[in-house]
Amino acid sequence: MSDGDIDRVEIEKWDPEFTERVIGILRPLIRRYFRTEVRGLDNIPPAGGALLVSNHSGGQFAADVPILAAEFYEKFGYDRPIHTLSHDMLFVGPVANVLLKTGFIRANRENAAEALRSGHLVVVFPGGEYDACRPTVWENVIDFDGRDGYVRTAIEAGVPIVPAVSIGGQENQLYLTRGTGIAKRLGPIARAARTKIMPLSIGFPFGLSVAGILPPNLPLPTKIVTQVLEPIDIVAEFGENPDVAAVDTHVREVMQRALDRLGRERRLPILG
Repeated sequence: MSDGDIDRVEIEKWDPEFTERVIGILRPLIRRYFRTEVRGLDNIPPAGGALLVSNHSGGQFAADVPILAAEFYEKFGYDRPIHTLSHDMLFVGPVANVLLKTGFIRANRENAAEALRSGHLVVVFPGGEYDACRPTVWENVIDFDGRDGYVRTAIEAGVPIVPAVSIGGQENQLYLTRGTGIAKRLGPIARAARTKIMPLSIGFPFGLSVAGILPPNLPLPTKIVTQVLEPIDIVAEFGENPDVAAVDTHVREVMQRALDRLGRERRLPILG
């Protein structure tokens, strides 16, 4: 079996009925706990592949995907899946099958291309864990750590980029530092875990936590607002041979302006 066949099988493991049951359980929980708002869903193209590019927040408790999915599926139904590009380390043991059935796929260009060619919505967080574990004082800063591969993915698939931003997730704990220096000192341990960060945070009920799990604090019920922005037609705006760096800069600038607006609306930490 070729790599392409393997990727195709992985993508086709999305199960709309199973996803609907899972979302039906999660929707009332996340709405009540995080008092979620998702704005601008109509900016998602109604047909054809689209790459939704978002900042990532909440450390080990990042809720960006279920928050978006709960509202997306309620509005548009379960005919078109959301596929989230995810780290290989998540696909271990029994949880791997659950993730695949609910639309999570391994983050590689083949998977992304196949999903986009199939007319699906693909979600990517270019900043990954680096972004999700940024210090809380930088919660309103778009930082992809120089990663612009998502632009090439969109160009090669011929699909628009749909920027999205969220605010509030970085207040579920007080994130102090990404811990890049700690990860470097851990050397082979960090490399085995395929991570370049070892974040430190303060939360409830245990106080100081390393990597969000030693010990595992509970996420605070911070209000989370997500804003989906207008799609970016790369060819229309940047021509037939777009410069990847220029597109990436534009996307981040659009996202930063939107996140700044959300920041100005927010009156108090956690309460929103």
